[in-house]
Amino acid sequence: MEVSRDLIKIFTTICGLIVLLSYIYGIAKMEEPSKLWGGIPESWQSYIVPFMFIAAIGYLIYWWVALFQMDQLTLNGLNWPWADGDGGGMERLALAYLLILIPSSLWLESTNFHISNNYSWTPMLVIGTLFLVAVGNIMLGLLAYDAYLEGVEGSGWMIIGSLMLASQCIVNDLLIWSLKFPW
Repeated sequence: MEVSRDLIKIFTTICGLIVLLSYIYGIAKMEEPSKLWGGIPESWQSYIVPFMFIAAIGYLIYWWVALFQMDQLTLNGLNWPWADGDGGGMERLALAYLLILIPSSLWLESTNFHISNNYSWTPMLVIGTLFLVAVGNIMLGLLAYDAYLEGVEGSGWMIIGSLMLASQCIVNDLLIWSLKFPW
């Protein structure tokens, strides 16, 4: 199966909606949605919530530049900074989005499962889910950085977008939330 720009657009649009719906559904069915904050102090919540929106804007910036601004040849040339080009940029981009969107749609449900059952293995499920999202985010950043090194127009915006996304996905979710959650 060939990975095309249109396929990634469709995948990211559908999965992005699934992520939003999973949050709406998950929060609506929880008895105490405030438990999702775990050990995050209430005073920190007002700091973290704006970063959720910053991350969403960063995701959309990256998505727009990569899938609507770049030409096909440039997308195919997206690479890791340490590797030689092989024309597999679309596959790398698709993998990065897959690692962000699929686990993101499962995070709230896995956290709710942990809260409801408290099995010894459920923290690894939740942290593993957040770790996969962080890996996908790092992959987006590396692709953007290589594009920047190659002088690709718009790559600076992609770096900014991936950093905005990282502020939530890596810093607030994987690191702070995971460390503060009462496992």
